[in-house]
Amino acid sequence: MRTKTNLWVMTDGSQGMISQVKGLAEHIDSNFQEKIIKLKWPWSILQPGILPIYKNIFNIDFIERDLPKILITCGRKSVYASIYLKKKLKDKITTIHIQDPKINTNKFDYVVSPNHDKLKGDNVITSFGAIHNLTEEIISNSQKIFEIPNNKKIVTIILGGENNHYKLTNIEINKLISLIEKLNNLEEKYYFLFVSSRRTDLKLIDILKNKFTKKYYVWDKSSINPYKYSLKISDYIILTSDSTSMISEATITGKPIFIFHLPFKRKSLRFESFHREFQQKGITRPFEDRLYSWSYEPLNEAKRIAGILNTKILK
Repeated sequence: MRTKTNLWVMTDGSQGMISQVKGLAEHIDSNFQEKIIKLKWPWSILQPGILPIYKNIFNIDFIERDLPKILITCGRKSVYASIYLKKKLKDKITTIHIQDPKINTNKFDYVVSPNHDKLKGDNVITSFGAIHNLTEEIISNSQKIFEIPNNKKIVTIILGGENNHYKLTNIEINKLISLIEKLNNLEEKYYFLFVSSRRTDLKLIDILKNKFTKKYYVWDKSSINPYKYSLKISDYIILTSDSTSMISEATITGKPIFIFHLPFKRKSLRFESFHREFQQKGITRPFEDRLYSWSYEPLNEAKRIAGILNTKILK
């Protein structure tokens, strides 16, 4: 029986990054450990490539006997560690970086980047949207959190929040409320679940609670997060356009995904490319004034890309 390969996943601790590295690692034949990287100043605030890299800038002691055969990183801070370990171990380690590292891709053995980043290189493997660690099994096994009516179609509305490119204010929330009221005035067959994220402003959640608490489920972040359970029980999913990661996660369900497009603060070709690609693949459609069904093959990009890497690395 072959011994499983020692693998590290490394990030700065951000949940979105952890989801990506673990999503990939869980499909690679290995024993993996999770590492949180911290850097000394000024490396902590500078892009890689400006300053030389020394072993004492890290919070981790890189003791040779414990080092991995495979390193999966995500995020700027982990780029430093990947470059350092590759220089130290050379062919004894395979380095895989997720997302655009903002430096030459030849600093890594492989780079996994979403199509909408438009990253090119002989060692670049592209994905549809962001990879993540949600699976059909995780969704189907998610615990029951609340009761739902038997005679209604379940609609989960997943809210992101403002970022550098999109607005999400009371104006957009009131527009969303108007669309929902219009739907249920036409046909009172829907039950809505409002699920917020870390970036959702509590003031916006309060608007929804004041309007809908007596009729629908509004999660206000004060109880168990119903995100996975909501994906499990939904007939339809509506997401705000600001989060490529949550949209990518929802595609594991194979359920109709409607996008509630928010106004741009600053136009983003990356976001436009992402939304165009997912619409052209028949996965998402704009949320306008009605709900309807269609089907597509559930996306599991972490599994697909891990399969490619397994054939290259674990020969």
